[in-house]
Order: sequence, then structure tokens, then C-alpha cells
Amino acid sequence: MTIFGKRLSEYIHFARLFLSLILAAGVIRLALSLGGVPNETTRWFTMTGLVWIGVIYYSIRVHTSGFGSYKQLLVILVLQDWIAQAIAITGIVIAMSTGMDNVFSSPEFAFGSDGKTWLHLGAHLFIGTTAGALMPWGIGSLILALTRRRTRKFANFNPTSMERS
Repeated sequence: MTIFGKRLSEYIHFARLFLSLILAAGVIRLALSLGGVPNETTRWFTMTGLVWIGVIYYSIRVHTSGFGSYKQLLVILVLQDWIAQAIAITGIVIAMSTGMDNVFSSPEFAFGSDGKTWLHLGAHLFIGTTAGALMPWGIGSLILALTRRRTRKFANFNPTSMERS
């Protein structure tokens, strides 16, 4: 399967560091929560924080490595978001099935309401997988534009042409 001229495997290979970190943080967070560890502890394993660090990192790296541009950045950020959403949705489904809250269904992570609902699950499935990728892409695109501008400045810089006093 090719997306914007690159195989899906190329995107996964390029973004494997943060894809792996997000997956690991989410699985650890869910496992700890299911094991009875309080939410105050599990919150330290943050997928959202890793996603945003990945946004900054890949917004710069996609250009400086020559991997691509805005379209390729979008695919990378969609992959990051879908991993995070898949884990959150799994946690919500487990909570709905068992009737017991976990870190992904607790009211403190569901805007103060019951997180074991189809509405919450649907929000992650439809809004989380779209806005959750498009909003970071907008910010990442700004970072990418600044990176391109900065590297162009340095590429055109010629220290030998400067006048000496």
C-alpha cells in the first residue's frame, strides 16, 4: 500500500521510535490500571505527551532527513494518533465489558462523566481519530514551515562572501 508516494512500511520504519514509545506507554498504562494501580500513578505513562514530543520531532526530522514534507508528516501523525486511540478504545471496551473503570474510562479522564459509554467510545473512534491527527498536523506543519525556512537560510549562507573590516 502506498500513501503519498511511500509504502506504509516506510512510514512505520521512519516513525518506529515514537510509534513504539506510544504503544509501550499505552499498554503499560492500561496494564497498571487493570492491575489496580491508582490513576495518579498511571497518568505518568502519558501517550499524549509522547504524541506531542513526536509532533515536534517529526515536524523537524521529516524535512531535515529528506523523508518528505507536509503530506508525509500527516501520515506519521495519523499513525501516532491511531495507536493512542486504539489503546484508549481498548480500555473503554474493557471497562464497558467488565463494568469496572480503568484509566481510560474513569470520570477524571472522561470530562467528569461515566467513561464506560458508547458515546465516549464513539468520540474516540470518530473525533479522536480525525481531530486527534489534524490538530497536531496543523501545529506540526507550522513547525515544518519554520524548519524549512531556517534550513533554507543556512543553505544560502556563505561565510566567505562576508566583508571583513
